[in-house]
Amino acid sequence: MEQENLFSYVQSMIISSTHQPKYMSISTVKVADILGVPCTEVENGLKSLVAEGRLKTTKLEQPPYTEVYMLH
Repeated sequence: MEQENLFSYVQSMIISSTHQPKYMSISTVKVADILGVPCTEVENGLKSLVAEGRLKTTKLEQPPYTEVYMLH
């Protein structure tokens, strides 16, 4: 999967988020289905974007304790 396509898609999801500050819980299964790629490619792509410093990730401190992504 091309990193720029994934980043562009995730970036638009985060920017359109109504949360303040902007963050988004990303379902890798849904993103993989929309982009037509295996789920593992999306997971690896997100990990790579976090490692590159283009995205930040954290876990919510309250239920449902999901992992959320923010633009860096």
